[in-house]
Amino acid sequence: MGNVFGGPDQSLYLSNGGTEAFIDVLMLAVSDLAAEVWDYRFAALLSLQDQNVRGRGAVGFHLQDIAWGTNRQARARAKTFVLRATALALTRHRWDELGYDPPFVQEYLRRFKIMVEAFQPADGPRCAGGFPGPKERAVASCAQHRILSALPYWDGCFLCIRCT
Repeated sequence: MGNVFGGPDQSLYLSNGGTEAFIDVLMLAVSDLAAEVWDYRFAALLSLQDQNVRGRGAVGFHLQDIAWGTNRQARARAKTFVLRATALALTRHRWDELGYDPPFVQEYLRRFKIMVEAFQPADGPRCAGGFPGPKERAVASCAQHRILSALPYWDGCFLCIRCT
């Protein structure tokens, strides 16, 4: 059993453990880069992929189901944010905080980066179920770990949840 992160032409199928590592390292990067409302919505999407809360093999998203923006400039900015976060994660940014070494996650990140680079968001607003709206964005940050959280959905960030 695993999870799928997909694009229109290619997908990234990950085991449950691979998914956990992939989301963890992206959350560390996204938490440090988020500055605009859309960034915090993307952070909420990532934090909602926590299998310890939602169930193993029950997460994943497709790029075409994300509301990238209503105009070309907004879509380009959103895509650039995802690529910047992925690039930062590829540098092993804050991985020492994980408590484990994710051996395959750099390859997952490289494949995800290729998917995002090739993806062309559709014109106009698009938001299939699952992409958090502006009011559901991740505005809370764990004081201990400095990681954005999906409060009030979860009780803390992914590191807090695993420590309890």
